Amino acid sequence: MGLSKRDREFRLPKISYVDFKQLEMDRVLTAFFARLAHNGFPSRLRRKAQLTTEAFVEEFLEHPEWFTGFSTHQEILARWIETHLMDVVNRGKPNQAIAAPRPLHGFTYRFRNPNHSRDYGAAQHLYELIYGARQGQGQKALEHLDHFFFQGHDKITGRAADDATLDVETQALLRLLDQVDDAADTRKGRQSHQPLCIGAADLLAEDTMRLLFYQPFIPRSVMVDYLKVLLAFHLALYHLRLFKLLPALVKRRGPDPTCAQCPMQPKSLEDPHGDCPHRVGILLDVAGKPGSPMAALAERSADAHYRRIPTFVKAYFSTKKLDEFAADLVKRGKATRPPDGGLTVGEVLRYLEPPHKAEREKFFGQRVYGLIQDSSGGKDADLDPEIQAVIELGLGEFDTYIEMLVALRGKYHLKYLKQCIDSLLMKNRPGALVLGGGPNEPERRFILDSRLLEVLLQIAVLRPGGALGYHTGEMRIDELLLFLRERYGLHVDRLPRGDGFTSPSIADRRALRDNLEAFTTRLREVGFYQDLSDAYVTQTVTPRYRIGLDGAPAQPSSGGAK
Repeated sequence: MGLSKRDREFRLPKISYVDFKQLEMDRVLTAFFARLAHNGFPSRLRRKAQLTTEAFVEEFLEHPEWFTGFSTHQEILARWIETHLMDVVNRGKPNQAIAAPRPLHGFTYRFRNPNHSRDYGAAQHLYELIYGARQGQGQKALEHLDHFFFQGHDKITGRAADDATLDVETQALLRLLDQVDDAADTRKGRQSHQPLCIGAADLLAEDTMRLLFYQPFIPRSVMVDYLKVLLAFHLALYHLRLFKLLPALVKRRGPDPTCAQCPMQPKSLEDPHGDCPHRVGILLDVAGKPGSPMAALAERSADAHYRRIPTFVKAYFSTKKLDEFAADLVKRGKATRPPDGGLTVGEVLRYLEPPHKAEREKFFGQRVYGLIQDSSGGKDADLDPEIQAVIELGLGEFDTYIEMLVALRGKYHLKYLKQCIDSLLMKNRPGALVLGGGPNEPERRFILDSRLLEVLLQIAVLRPGGALGYHTGEMRIDELLLFLRERYGLHVDRLPRGDGFTSPSIADRRALRDNLEAFTTRLREVGFYQDLSDAYVTQTVTPRYRIGLDGAPAQPSSGGAK
C-alpha cells in the first residue's frame, strides 16, 4: 500500500514555497504579477472570454478602431496572436491550449489558464523573497517592479492610459482588461515567512532595482527578458544555498548565529563580505567546449552541488516532521504558541534537543507504527524490504521515521528537485548557467550563457550616486571577476574554496588561464570589452549604456542590446 498523505507531506514554506517541479519562468512571472498587483495575495478571476486563439481574434475584429488592418488580414492576426502574444502548451498537437499571454505586462495574469500555467509556488517564493529584504529594500524593489510591469495602466479609470508609449503586443492585451473581473484571493490568508537566507533576499532586491534603473534606456521587451533571466538566476542561487544551509542547521539543531548578521553581501568591491559558511562556489566553463579540461572542472563543480540534494531531502523531511511535532505539542498544551503564530526553521530544529526526547520519541514511535501498518497493508505480510532494512539499523524513533521516508520517497523528490533546479538554472536555454544532464551529454556542467552575462554586466557597471541614483562607469577585468566571485559565487579564473575543490594542479591552472581568455573573448562578443593595450590593468569593461552623474545618456557603446 502507498504512504498516507500525512507521511507523504513534504512542502514547508518556511524553507521554500516551491513545490519542486519543472518550472517555466514565463508562467512563474505571470503568476508573480498577480501577487504584485494584490500585495502578495493570488487573484480570483472571472472571465467573459475563453482563452483560445479564436476568441482573441474575434475580440480584436469586433473593435476595428483599436488596430488598423487587423480585419483584412485575419489569418496573419491569428498567427501573430498564437506565436507572439501567447504562451502555448502542446503546440501543434490536437490538445494545444493557451497557458497565458507572454509576460510582457503585469495584467497578463488576468488571461492566465491555471490548468496550463502552473507556477508550483515559485511566484509566491519570489514575491516573499523580495519582500523579506532588509532596510526597506524589498518594498522599494516591489514598487519598482510594479511601476515597470503595470506601465500604461491608469489605476483611477482602470483602463489603458492614452499617453502611454507601448509596443503593439502590450497594447493589445490592455485593450482586453474589461473582459476580466479581478480581486485578491484572501480566503486562506497570506503566508509570509522570513527568508531562510536573508542575504540572498537583500541581494535579489538590490539587483532588481539596479537592473530596472535602465528602464529609460533599454527596450521594454529586452528588459522583460533580462528580468526573467535575473529572477531565475537568483531563485536558483537561493536553492543551491539551501542545499548547503539546511543540512547544516539540522546538524546544529538550531539557527546559525552567523545568519543573524549575514556576511554574504559585499558592501563594495573594496570591502568584500566575510566568510559565510554557507556560501556557494560555482566554477564556469566560459568557452562551453565539451570534453575540454575546463569542461571537466565545470562538471566537477556541478556534481558537487547536485550531490547535496539527497542530504537536503533528508534535512527537509526532518524539518517538516519536526514542525508537525511542534504543532502537536502546542495543540496538546505542552508548548506555547509564539506571539506571531509560527516557529522559524531554527526554532523548529531546537526540538531535536535532549529535553524534548521523550515526547519526540513517543510522537514519532506512533508515526513509525502507522507507516509499518500502511506498508504491510495491516496484515501479517512481509514488510517492504527498504522498511525492514531501516528497522534493522536500531535507530531511535525519530531517526527511524525519517530514514523510512527517505527510503520510500527520496528518489521521487530527488528526481523532481533536479528538474526544478535545472529549470531555474535555465538548462540548455538562453540565460543558462548549466548544460547537459541529457542522453547526449549526461554530465551537467556550469557554463555562462551570453544572455546571463549581459544581465550581470549591466548590474556590475553601475555605480551609486548621481541624479538618478546610479551612473555607469568602466571597470577593470580583475574588478569584474571579483564582483562575480564575491557577489554571486561565480568563479572564472580560480577554483572555488571547497564546493568540490582543493588546491589547483598545474593542469587546472592551465585550464583556468584558458578560461580567462575565453571570458575576455565573450566580453568582446557582447560589446562590453575594450582592450587598450596588453597591460592587464588597461583591459576594461565598458558600459553599453553610458549614463553620467547628471542622468544624461551618452551614445551607447558598440554591441547594442540583443
